[in-house]
Amino acid sequence: MAATKLVLKTMRFERLKIFTGNANAALAREICECLNSPLGAATVRSFSDGEIHLQIQENVRGADVFAIQPTCNPVDRNLMELLLMIDALKRASAQRITAVLPYYGYARQDRKDRPRMPISAKLVASLLERAGANRILALDLHAAQIQGFFEIPVDHLFATPVLIEPFAGLKGERLTVVSPDAGGVERARAFAKRLDAPLAIIDKRREEANVSEVMHIIGDVEGRHCLIVDDLIDTAGTLVKAADALARQGALRVSACATHAVLSGPAMERIENSRIDKVVVTNSIPLSERAAASGRIQVRSVAHLLAQAIQSIHEDGSVSTLFV
Repeated sequence: MAATKLVLKTMRFERLKIFTGNANAALAREICECLNSPLGAATVRSFSDGEIHLQIQENVRGADVFAIQPTCNPVDRNLMELLLMIDALKRASAQRITAVLPYYGYARQDRKDRPRMPISAKLVASLLERAGANRILALDLHAAQIQGFFEIPVDHLFATPVLIEPFAGLKGERLTVVSPDAGGVERARAFAKRLDAPLAIIDKRREEANVSEVMHIIGDVEGRHCLIVDDLIDTAGTLVKAADALARQGALRVSACATHAVLSGPAMERIENSRIDKVVVTNSIPLSERAAASGRIQVRSVAHLLAQAIQSIHEDGSVSTLFV
């Protein structure tokens, strides 16, 4: 996607302020470049005991402020930075505060499916509201119903236009788009429709967190190039087992794409030793040095997509054209 600079209306430009914490400052700077707007000055550092010291270094009174911070690893620290930043902006009399979460941590804990379990995604939503956020801008939530956990407006973007570009040349080839589980069917179907490809679904059973077992494949994958589509890759266990299952069913090649490259624990080792040709991800989360250097990982930027959404929100325009 071309990094075309967006031009803001002059009368509202003076009221726009963009700030970020330490989670993904590079993405925030790229978004500011797309908007031709400076990144707001803020100090975020630690006291000797580990507590976070945060201070906004410029006037935000009456401003339309966007706080950009994915709550990725270290999740709790990045979440706390975002909460403190929102609170500081609120107490500094910002007119409106939009929390921009390229990655929403704790999203996988969105329901109480076992006794005595928290609904962590709802708790995070409550914390963001309580801190003072007036609206939320999120990218590819793990579960769309998380929007309902908020009592404030939520704009939910999808990275489909960004992720699909590397696979556009496969349109018309023997391509099958694969959902790694039943919950991701809607996301995979959107890819399949754009690529004019059939859809396959992997039925899996998860016994515990980060452990999955592939059961069987619904759809035709024999002799085809399979593209696994997911919202995130954590330990890559699901992804690699899906690729193995597809290969056993006769798939010629296996590629994958996901919005959020969490890539924790043994993820990179598993991917590099797997049957997967390439994995396309976005920069919603900063990649580790190993992931960035890997020939199997390709990174696509979501800066322009988020910049377009920020511009539309700032100008009270429609964001629906970005909901793909």
